[in-house]
Amino acid sequence: MKYLRIGSEYYKSVLQPTLYNRKIKKLIKWKRQTIIDDHGKDELDNIPKYDGFTVIPSHENYEKEIGGFYNKYSELNHTKKERGYNITDITHTLGFLKHIFGEQFEIGLDYLSLLWHKPSQLLPILCLVSEERSTGKTTFLNWLKLIFQDNMTLNKNEDLRSRFNSDWTDKLVIGIDEVLLDRKEDTERLKNLSTAKDFKTEAKGKDKDEKSFFGKFILCSNNETNFILIDEKEIRFWVRKIKTLNNSDPNLPNKLEKEIPWFVKYLSNRNIKHKKQSRMWFTRSQIHTEALENLIKGTMYNNEKELVLILDELLEDFNVGELKFTLSDLQELFSDSKVRISRRELNRILEEKWKLEKYNSSYKKYYKTYLPGKKEWCVEHSENKGRYYTFRKDFIKSMLKS
Repeated sequence: MKYLRIGSEYYKSVLQPTLYNRKIKKLIKWKRQTIIDDHGKDELDNIPKYDGFTVIPSHENYEKEIGGFYNKYSELNHTKKERGYNITDITHTLGFLKHIFGEQFEIGLDYLSLLWHKPSQLLPILCLVSEERSTGKTTFLNWLKLIFQDNMTLNKNEDLRSRFNSDWTDKLVIGIDEVLLDRKEDTERLKNLSTAKDFKTEAKGKDKDEKSFFGKFILCSNNETNFILIDEKEIRFWVRKIKTLNNSDPNLPNKLEKEIPWFVKYLSNRNIKHKKQSRMWFTRSQIHTEALENLIKGTMYNNEKELVLILDELLEDFNVGELKFTLSDLQELFSDSKVRISRRELNRILEEKWKLEKYNSSYKKYYKTYLPGKKEWCVEHSENKGRYYTFRKDFIKSMLKS
């Protein structure tokens, strides 16, 4: 099938050459008149016609045409092997996966099995982190790309933030290497996408289009503590610290690639060991790791530093020796800085870490405070009274240096 018509547009199916002797299957818009010029008008009668595009993921019962629509999910073209696989055919692959998933090896195999058998199933956001080099994080992403081919994409940080997202919203796996998503809105976006069933895609020069979303995110980072900001109750992130590969083999990527046809057969025949216990299949306790706890602590540290910077800026702007704020005032300050923080987290920083005490503004005795971008103001109404903390300039300056 060289040409096809989707709606009223004509396309040509091509195999685009890439480095390393690989080819990517693509649909390129093709002019009707060009087809006539090249093959004659009768060629148009032989071109398959579809009402539009759809995206239905499947690896075992794949269909290119579904209800008169052209399925944009790509069929995998792994080499078909007639004989069954032997466990010795995937020795390097299983060894590599034991390195990546460690004590959670069976959960890791279940994760990969779910990608294969149940591509529309919600799954946790897998994060591979390590400050060490030669760990295999990037090798893992590249290996998955070889397995799922055009149904996986490797993105950059800015791709997630861009409003133009049509190039990745119909992919099964969205990998981001060297990730640094240090804004709270980045976290919220990822969390929302990881549990979304529908999502609006947008391409340059085109209207938004609502589609089904089934993407799974895999993040890799050399930053173990604050590559993304998450709170202590987070259940969507599966964070694994990856150690350096022992006896690193420069030919490992090639060995893994050669074993892919057998590993795909292994996945096809493997039973998923852990039963579904949550909407993201696994429970929080099943995917909990020490690396997750370190990431939560890093987020807390980031929130504390953000608070110090905000208070220091206000002290300088208003040229005062101290500031007084209630928890509600502080949350408003964080709102202006586009960083979300809970009252519980603020209370933890102020009372447990900084050892500050609350003072209650009594009747007709109001505390004086300041807000960024506004003129100095005094509370004049009783409903605005509250239990406030006092932040002295010398204390904030000392925190700034620590």
